[in-house]
Amino acid sequence: MAQRHFLACCTVAIGALMAQPGLAQSDNPVEQGAPNVPQFKPYFPEQTRAPAMVSGIALQAQVLADGLEHPWGIAVLPSGGYLVTERSGELRMLAKDGTLSGPIGGVPKVLARRQGGLLDVTLDPEFSNNRLVYLTFSKPLPKGLSATAAARGRLSEDGTKLQDVQEIFVQTPGSPTPMHYGSRILFDNEGHAFITTGEHSSENERVFAQDLDKTYGKVIRLNKDGTIPDGNPFIAQSGAEPSIWSYGHRNIQGAAINPASGQLWTIEHGPRGGDELNKPEPGKNYGWPVISYGENYSGSPVGQGITQAPGMEQPRYYWDPVIAPGGMTFYQGDMFPDWKGDIIASSLRPGGLVRLKLDGDTVVGEERLLEDIGRVRDVQEAPDGALLVLIDAGNGKVLRVTPK
Repeated sequence: MAQRHFLACCTVAIGALMAQPGLAQSDNPVEQGAPNVPQFKPYFPEQTRAPAMVSGIALQAQVLADGLEHPWGIAVLPSGGYLVTERSGELRMLAKDGTLSGPIGGVPKVLARRQGGLLDVTLDPEFSNNRLVYLTFSKPLPKGLSATAAARGRLSEDGTKLQDVQEIFVQTPGSPTPMHYGSRILFDNEGHAFITTGEHSSENERVFAQDLDKTYGKVIRLNKDGTIPDGNPFIAQSGAEPSIWSYGHRNIQGAAINPASGQLWTIEHGPRGGDELNKPEPGKNYGWPVISYGENYSGSPVGQGITQAPGMEQPRYYWDPVIAPGGMTFYQGDMFPDWKGDIIASSLRPGGLVRLKLDGDTVVGEERLLEDIGRVRDVQEAPDGALLVLIDAGNGKVLRVTPK
């Protein structure tokens, strides 16, 4: 049975919530244009339009590889090279000198349609010993359906194929809509795998983000082999999927562990406005599609047009208009010492990178970088502190960003 337990509380609370006075936004935010929904006010002053920051650093972007078909995810190999996914279904090895391999064999079949395809890639924390690689992808299912899925396989010593490939997660139920798959996969400091999913976008399916018997619009937590960890919040709740960590998400395409705290942070796409930075905590409901700081693409309200509801979490930060977020990382390197501990997020629209300064869990500054380089799908840190940037295009690129 679908477990939508939000409707009653929202109905009685709407009047009180809408009557609350709005809080002031920053007086000096990043230049970003007028909000799509100006009547929505932040829940706390630092929740949006943080003060603009200026690094004063001129950046340069070197092309490491081009000719990629919509590159989506990148992982740094201990040997110094990289694994790169292409949404069309290929996994390739990129050497430090820019040499790009042919497609690596053994990759699961994907549904490469609209937003579907081969998505994220990451390495097992014990990769140096076990050579396990983890992938997320849109899995084709019977009757034209598909689902977000994750699998792992052992990379051969010569780097040409994945062996002993095993699925560790398949989203349920299958969807007829090849949109909003998520999906990042990463490990916490205890070796658990977090997988982010989307809710497939359609009006009929988006409500499944609130259902605990479905894995749409969720953060999933698993052991490395796909089994359920002790301590997952819904493991003992009848009818709930025990893999769920948090719910009420729209389409999470950015995720990173804060090395200072060990906590998971995510960035998800809103509709027209309402992209969110969240710190998903076990068992908590992040509101979609009941509450949102955006509106539908048609300009109509999302649900009842509210931004708050009892029992639903507020984002730590939101954007209106959107940045259309992709991947993210917490910067730790020495190449940009003033950025240590900052979030670096990728932007598909308007493009480039977004840097966020945190004070605890609060965003206290924002900077836009390299807005002219195109649609950035992922950003990761290279071992020397440079930024690895994926340009999402039919002739996609891997860039290495350093001080000029």
